[in-house]
Amino acid sequence: MEQTTLFLQTLKTCLKNKGLTYADVAKHLDLSEASVKRIFSEENISLQRLDQVCQMMNMELCDLAKIAEQQQNQIQELTEEQEAEFVKQPKLLFMAYMLLNDFDFNTIKTYYNIDEHEGVQLLAHLDRIKFIDLLPGNRVKLLTSRNFRWRKNGAIEKLFNKTIRKEFFQSRFSKSDECMKFGSGMLSRSSILMMHQKIEKLIADFNELAKKDSNLPHNERMGVSLVGAIRPWEFSLFAQFRK
Repeated sequence: MEQTTLFLQTLKTCLKNKGLTYADVAKHLDLSEASVKRIFSEENISLQRLDQVCQMMNMELCDLAKIAEQQQNQIQELTEEQEAEFVKQPKLLFMAYMLLNDFDFNTIKTYYNIDEHEGVQLLAHLDRIKFIDLLPGNRVKLLTSRNFRWRKNGAIEKLFNKTIRKEFFQSRFSKSDECMKFGSGMLSRSSILMMHQKIEKLIADFNELAKKDSNLPHNERMGVSLVGAIRPWEFSLFAQFRK
């Protein structure tokens, strides 16, 4: 991860932890809120402004750097072997998924068919591979970063391509809380790469909302999946007409 990205993500986390908003930052920097949002979305901030935002949180740049380093040392993805182990043990993958979504052990036992003994064994397994720190009372501390993701072309992604994607797209996306849009056009390579960045930003926003909603009770949340994709592609019906 680029240092600017890491610093700005850490900065957003620190602002959130202190209850500060983009509006607060805008007022402190004497900028419009739209300008501040653009700074964060485009990841374009001067060292002077970075220092000013740190000052409003009573922090030094070196404090931000230390927090960023700690986050960078957290797990951003598993090894190939670990992902393969998750696929072989669906309940282990399930437990990891629930913990990533900030469910505590008691809530998992209440709503799912995981008993105390089996659940503790799963937690111990996740502790052994350094996915979590297992604390007294079966409490856990995640060792994954905010940007944790499954490996590109790894076992989990292969599981998605083989099974999950098929199930996901069986829906007609006609319900009020479902949405699917399809766009098609002619783009330059630079525009395609720009869309890559926008998809990454969309996924980051999704993860941010998931983190925000993690404090809500179980019955106020539901499993949601978002797929963002773009690639050079031509419909086979049209491709047959190419010279």
